Amino acid sequence: MSKNLEKTYNPKEIEPKLYEKWCENKYFHAEVDRDKKPFTTVMPPPNITGKLHMGHAFDNTLQDILIRYKRMQGYNALWIPGTDHAAISTEVKVTNQLKSEGIDKKELGREGFLKRTWEWKEEYAGTIEGQLKKLGVSCDWDRERFTMDEGCSKAVEEVFIHLYEKGYIYKGSRIINWCPVCKTSLSDAEVEHAEQAGHFWHIKYPIIGTDRFLEIATTRPETMLGDTAIAVHPEDERYKDIVGKKALLPLVNREIPIVADAYVDKKFGTGAVKITPAHDPNDFEVGKRNQLPEINIMNDDATIVDGYGRYSGMERYEARKAIVADLEEQGYLVKVAEHDHNVGTHDRCGTTVEPLIKQQWFVKMEELAKPAIEALKKGELRFVPERFDKVYLNWLENIRDWCISRQIWWGHRIPAYYCDECGEFVVAREMPEVCPHCGCTHFTQDEDTLDTWFSSALWPFSTLGWPEKTEDLDYFYPTDVLVTGYDIIFFWVIRMVFSGYEHTGKAPFHTVLMHGLVRDSQGRKMSKSLGNGIDPLEIIDEYGADALRLTLVTGNAPGNDMRFYNERVEANRNFANKVWNASRFILMNMEDKVISKPDDVDLTLADKWILSKVNTLAKDVTDNMDKFDLGIAVQKVYDFIWDEFCDWYIELVKYRIYHAADNYKSANAALWTLKTVLGNALKMLHPFMPFVTEEIYSALIPEEESLMISSWPVFEEGWAFPEAEMVTDHMKEVIRGVRNARAEMNVPPSRKAKVYIVCEDKELQDGLAELAVSACPLMNASELAIQSDKKGIAEDAVSIVVPDAVAYVPLEELIDFAQEIERLTKEEEKLKKELARVNGMLNNEKFMSKAPQAKIEEEKAKLEKYQQMMAQVQERLTGLKK
Repeated sequence: MSKNLEKTYNPKEIEPKLYEKWCENKYFHAEVDRDKKPFTTVMPPPNITGKLHMGHAFDNTLQDILIRYKRMQGYNALWIPGTDHAAISTEVKVTNQLKSEGIDKKELGREGFLKRTWEWKEEYAGTIEGQLKKLGVSCDWDRERFTMDEGCSKAVEEVFIHLYEKGYIYKGSRIINWCPVCKTSLSDAEVEHAEQAGHFWHIKYPIIGTDRFLEIATTRPETMLGDTAIAVHPEDERYKDIVGKKALLPLVNREIPIVADAYVDKKFGTGAVKITPAHDPNDFEVGKRNQLPEINIMNDDATIVDGYGRYSGMERYEARKAIVADLEEQGYLVKVAEHDHNVGTHDRCGTTVEPLIKQQWFVKMEELAKPAIEALKKGELRFVPERFDKVYLNWLENIRDWCISRQIWWGHRIPAYYCDECGEFVVAREMPEVCPHCGCTHFTQDEDTLDTWFSSALWPFSTLGWPEKTEDLDYFYPTDVLVTGYDIIFFWVIRMVFSGYEHTGKAPFHTVLMHGLVRDSQGRKMSKSLGNGIDPLEIIDEYGADALRLTLVTGNAPGNDMRFYNERVEANRNFANKVWNASRFILMNMEDKVISKPDDVDLTLADKWILSKVNTLAKDVTDNMDKFDLGIAVQKVYDFIWDEFCDWYIELVKYRIYHAADNYKSANAALWTLKTVLGNALKMLHPFMPFVTEEIYSALIPEEESLMISSWPVFEEGWAFPEAEMVTDHMKEVIRGVRNARAEMNVPPSRKAKVYIVCEDKELQDGLAELAVSACPLMNASELAIQSDKKGIAEDAVSIVVPDAVAYVPLEELIDFAQEIERLTKEEEKLKKELARVNGMLNNEKFMSKAPQAKIEEEKAKLEKYQQMMAQVQERLTGLKK
């Protein structure tokens, strides 16, 4: 027995109630069940640095659509949620919070600072969970994880020790990316490169013992303080005689060698370059090849180190100005040229990164990258869309060793212990008792922490219990699909893939569904600086979660950015109301009635038409979902519900419902079809709009426990009715035509007229006749007559030409003959253009020789249709002009 719905749909009241019900009933929870096939995905863990933004809403909506779809298909669907400790970002946030309270983090000490940071985590992780629940995500909250929880921390420790013992982790002095504001090293992936306007400063370096100079161009003149050589190409004839000589470093007056190295491009600039091994990664390699000293001229805060006179203590850009001024004053500055160049900045704080030589921990990447490269080539991993294959491979094939140490407190501390006596270190799970090198018993743990991505790289398997051999890991791993933004392929996706192969022997997932960014209505990236960010919670509060979710997925293809418009959210809220009102109409008419499955003979053409349509819809939408074309899938569901179901079928069956006393079986068939088709449509809409569909479904079919655990619709051969579709589609064309004709002639709705349909096809005649009673009210017809000729039809009747038939409406007293001739003349001109176009194509030898046969046949069918319609239009015009 169905129940009625409230008059209006109120998301604020319904959504929290339903979400609580889902959680209480453990619908999101998954346990190992060997009788069911698992489907697993992991949530890209949001950072605990604040509230969720529209990008998070987009990402999690896509994941929720997939997990709800798979759950309804009968999979044992597991979606693991969690949050990331976001090392640098969180440390910056907490440090700033302390500053606002007048507290320096150094005053608190490491333990005190970590205590405050854990308090921050508890607050913001809870906030994020609440926001995700408002969005309607159906992840398994019983399995929620944090990248620094006990299990994940154990996995991180295990991986570090494994890679160290294998020789993949090492400590050494290398050029690294250094953020002078956050005072920590960065991996290459954490550096954003953008083109900026800058300069080339051309400087003269005197060659000692000669009256010659070498002209050197640099974009960073302050680094010349650390120059240890000038390099030229070994085959550059201009400089062969000076290789091995020395140049004088201006301002510093240090003698530096002139070396030959193939790194130099002899065609670029003067063909001579300054070499600063401590402040440029390429110069570092040149320095190693030529045994050059490495002179660091910068402190951690990007000020000049002691020993450089008035420059010492100056901030790097302040020092640049002073050095340039002194070069000019002393005659060393040749010229200054404008030059646009790529500048690396820290992706978290926007500070220009400084390349510095530092002792850091690194991971050797060459061997680790190989299985990840092969995974894509062998088909064990795929990207949707495929264009991201190139991005992935390009990064891996050119990968450099990964700097994993960070000079901050918040994060996984490196499990290396230094002997207080001899200074040697031991990598171990816990502090050693005795130094293996000198026998000392006092150790100090390494102060550094690990890169955030070191732990999140393990997310697909650490969340399932690895390194323990758990039943969850055996059943749910590898996961199936990863949904994430294209902006973190390097940070996260690649690292998960090579980590999965190294530590489990398997790819962590088989498919990566990429999505783009959510941009504002002008196409700009949402940011605090532009003030164009949109809070998803505010949108949910105003329009409901379903309207937001539908907006985020509609019209969007995998990998593409999307523009966000409030008008679209409003339109999608209106769609939710449309579904609600249509359902309410159906439920009101089902009230106090026992609806039974009708015999096939009691199903009318209209019933079979809509059953056939929803049947095909199930097949098409399933195909789209499996191909991850979620935007196309939901558009098909949307169009079906709004157009075919609400605007056509419901209107077609109203007569039968309202006259149930005259024909109970027909009314029962109509109500059963309404209920059945609506139920299936709600199922297909559910992954996209879970709340409104659940509320309606529970009223429509209260005997079922929940829509979200009901079965996904599948194509049924018994519901394929092509003949019913053909006839009903013809009737729809007639109704549209009559409506349009009446509207053009301003015929008031109260004026009803008899409509004739002239059709030679007996099967089509019989079908249209069956639909006549239901169709009459939709075109304000007093009666509908179907016949094979024009017998009895007045000459002054308005004609509506449709494929295979012509409809006539006698409106002798209402018609404006001149207006009707004008309308038909326009139709004739339109058909002439279409015929010219089709004939042009079919008479084009190039088209006929190259076009697929199916396309040629399609155009021939159009020609036949247009010729038939033209004949009917011209016949009608001739009759009116008599």
